[in-house]
Amino acid sequence: MKNYIVLVLVVFVIFFSSCTSNIREGEPRILVFSKTMGFKHASIPTGLEAIQKLGVENNFLVDTTKNAEVFNDGDLKKYSAIIFLSTTGNILDAKQEAAFERYIQAGGGFVGVHAATDTEYDWGWYGKLVGAYFAGHPAGTPEADFIIKDNAFGATKMFTDSIWHRADELYNFKKINPEVHVVMTVDEKSYEGGENGEYHPMSWYHEYDGGRAFYTALGHTDESFSEELYLKHLLGGIKYAIAKNEILDYTKVTTQIPPDSDRFTKVPLKYGEFFEPTEMAILTNNDVLISQRRGEIMLYKAATQELSQVGYLDVYNKTLSANANAEEGLMGLQKDPDFETNHWIYLYYSPTGDKWVNRLSRFKFENDVLDMSTEQIILEVDSQREICCHTGGSIAFGPDNMLYLSTGDNSTPFSEKGVKYVNSGFAPLNDIPGKEQYDARRSSGNTNDLRGKILRIKVNEDGSYSIPQGNLFPEGTAKTRPEIFTMGHRNPYRISVDPKKGYVYWGDVGPDARVDSLDTRGPRGYDEMNQAREAGNFGWPLFVADNKPYRSYDYASGESGDFFDPKKPINDSRNNTGLRELPKAMPAYGFYPYVASQEFPQTSTGGRNAMAGPVYYSDLYNGPNALPEYYDGKVLVYDWIRGWMMAVTLFPNGEFNKMEPFADQIKVNNLIDMEVGPDGRVYLLEYGSGWFSKNDNSALSYIEYNGGNRPPVVGNFTVDKTSGKLPLTIIAKVEASDREEDTMTYVWDFGNGETKETTDPEITYTYEDEGDYFISTTVVDNKEASVKSEAINIVVGNSRPEVSIDISGGNIASFKPGVALDYKVSVKDPDGSAIDENNIFVSVDYLEGMDEASLSLGHQEVSAAVTGKALTLALDCKTCHKEKEKSVGPMYRDIAEKYKNDKKGLSYLQGKIISGGSGVWGEVTMPAHPNLTKDESRQIGLYIQSMASNAVKKKSLPAVGTIKPNPAKGATVMVITASYTDQGGNNVKPLTGSKSLVLQMEGDTDNAGAK
Repeated sequence: MKNYIVLVLVVFVIFFSSCTSNIREGEPRILVFSKTMGFKHASIPTGLEAIQKLGVENNFLVDTTKNAEVFNDGDLKKYSAIIFLSTTGNILDAKQEAAFERYIQAGGGFVGVHAATDTEYDWGWYGKLVGAYFAGHPAGTPEADFIIKDNAFGATKMFTDSIWHRADELYNFKKINPEVHVVMTVDEKSYEGGENGEYHPMSWYHEYDGGRAFYTALGHTDESFSEELYLKHLLGGIKYAIAKNEILDYTKVTTQIPPDSDRFTKVPLKYGEFFEPTEMAILTNNDVLISQRRGEIMLYKAATQELSQVGYLDVYNKTLSANANAEEGLMGLQKDPDFETNHWIYLYYSPTGDKWVNRLSRFKFENDVLDMSTEQIILEVDSQREICCHTGGSIAFGPDNMLYLSTGDNSTPFSEKGVKYVNSGFAPLNDIPGKEQYDARRSSGNTNDLRGKILRIKVNEDGSYSIPQGNLFPEGTAKTRPEIFTMGHRNPYRISVDPKKGYVYWGDVGPDARVDSLDTRGPRGYDEMNQAREAGNFGWPLFVADNKPYRSYDYASGESGDFFDPKKPINDSRNNTGLRELPKAMPAYGFYPYVASQEFPQTSTGGRNAMAGPVYYSDLYNGPNALPEYYDGKVLVYDWIRGWMMAVTLFPNGEFNKMEPFADQIKVNNLIDMEVGPDGRVYLLEYGSGWFSKNDNSALSYIEYNGGNRPPVVGNFTVDKTSGKLPLTIIAKVEASDREEDTMTYVWDFGNGETKETTDPEITYTYEDEGDYFISTTVVDNKEASVKSEAINIVVGNSRPEVSIDISGGNIASFKPGVALDYKVSVKDPDGSAIDENNIFVSVDYLEGMDEASLSLGHQEVSAAVTGKALTLALDCKTCHKEKEKSVGPMYRDIAEKYKNDKKGLSYLQGKIISGGSGVWGEVTMPAHPNLTKDESRQIGLYIQSMASNAVKKKSLPAVGTIKPNPAKGATVMVITASYTDQGGNNVKPLTGSKSLVLQMEGDTDNAGAK
């Protein structure tokens, strides 16, 4: 019996231990987070004090912070619950968002107070967690009746009545999560301004994604945090979030932390060799075919890194009415899914001639030749060519080998000249006879027209096509085209198809109205990010963004009609040849105007051109450059003008969750296409920054992902002396760090053929020979990854002149207009060389404010020209060129005259000076000067340009003289600048010393001093 009792006790202890082992030791700890990026509530400090007091009284510890850096696994796991106290705006970055998701998935608790719903609008996971998003509120803090719906819950069990009458700021909500358990509502009949109707939730709780969440919309005022019932209400929510105070279980998390942005680099393949590239296709051998709008088909050969033209189409690319560049031409290119066996390449283009169509054809591409004689015309889309715009033109294939083609609305966005009632950047709805180009209801809103659509067809072996099941209109439906998969698009310029799920993605370039005109026309313009999981109507030109409706509008009288109804859109245009009642409108999942967007703040501001890139799956590709598993199933999107790339995360049902920067350290210049190659590389095709032109920054490149060891990072590289007499002893220092915390060594290159390796980031070195050297260091980690610092120029055998400016006759820190100041410029050459006063240059400038970047800009040009002259005399240039006399090479004056009106003349001269060349002025080869810096070549170029007949001759003030200040209106700063350039020596270039003296107008002396 005794043994039996002992056994029972042991089993009880084991069972009890197993039940309690997950409970944290000590009191629960919570974190109150109150960062704001929008409106800042004045009650936040009072709220913090109240919650801390609740902690003391109820045995939980309270930490407070506005610092989002604490949102990482290590810091968050300490907390049983996290409170968002009236947070606003986007307060967490992508990594911090992921850490918070992981915290909840591991079993953490969340409490949202008041403006927590005015937070993170573009993070769907957070929206579901907090339970809704703020949609507005009536003015002030009206009194209202709050209705207790559940008095069994901890946050409402203290209420003995079903009505709680009090004053607060009363939020209206949108996107309410239907799965939350509501414990309190507000009676909209008890106040004015409610917009949620008879069921207006104000407080709720739910279990979500492994954790617990409580939200109360109350708590705007300071008084709330001294109100006994409110504090009990808040305390009940906090206790729910803390729950049993269990240790978090991170084995349950599913969210991954995003990779560091510095793991992505852009690998250039071709720069500056494209003329309006539009779309590309990456072949199985990593060759890339590229279409150009003016008709060329280009081939980049991966093996040879050469770019060549392999085909040409004679395309219409200028408007007929004004001979101006249109958007038509060669718009799209894609390879067949079975290209390896059938060699078909698909092109979408605008053929020249009297037939106004855009044509989808395919051609055989074999042995690096596009055989134009093999064309099979698949489909033609009628088009009007009087004036532009909106072509679409992107080609993509789905996982079922269905071909998708985007087409634009073929309507002008511009207001018609000479008439009273015009589009004004709103929806083009003008159906007056003869104004068809101003009516997108004839195209995008027309079920019997292929424009403003995404078409889906199955291409047959003979080049004909059939209609797949599931398009928007079954074959044979009157007044419809069965090719239409989605309709209601303005300019879906780039599309992609999820290779596994078949979802279609596109960006739609939106209209131009910059402000809403809801009383007369409708909403301002938005660009859209769209997804079609099935066939549908996406609204244009009756709706934009998330189904924001336009009003009907009479262009003859200027009268505005009713808003269109997204549930039952009607196309009553006289130009409509299709159905009058259209399918219900589908909203965009993302949208943004010219200005900052509350819903999608990461999209920034400015011009807009939304584009859709690929959906990524790492398991579909083989190769070292595939992106990590983190990006599986994410949609890559980008903006042509704004230059960002984003990764969109979806919920399992395909709905939008969030977007985050993708490879945001990579700069792109008008990215026009993004594709994934067979080895998982993400290729980038950049149009370049100029419209309708051959751009120097057009490019083909790919993104390289480094998932392993990264090279060290050089923060700063300095040398204590950059010039001096022989022997010259210098001390060089480098500041470097390694992101994996590897040990580092330093390989110093002194520029004279000598190198040295050290484990110390500082070195002392003595130059024994005069000359011009560039010192640098290469930092190497213990895994042999390395990075090279910038090179610093060391001039040995010549010391930089020392310049000083002395002021007398006034305050050396300030000036008065009209009151003379005497000055004297002195120069000292540390090497003892005689001073040539002709090389002293003095100027005075007046500025509206103190900005070091703009100190005496004109004077710097003078100094550069003088330094350039000294450089030419010190280098071998004097052997072949003279200022005004003929020699082996052309005289500098003739060069200056030749390029004096060329805007790119200076950059051209710089290139010739550094790289050398021949054949421009004769057969004599100009030697290269690769050791010259860009600034030095600029100085020589400015010196040459200064000899042109139209060159502005800038004169120096005397070295000693008087200045009578005469600032322009608004200028409050006077800058006196002096410089001196010495003569250099044999094989030693000249050096310039300078000094600036800054004087503030009397009465405002904050920024005075020497520079």
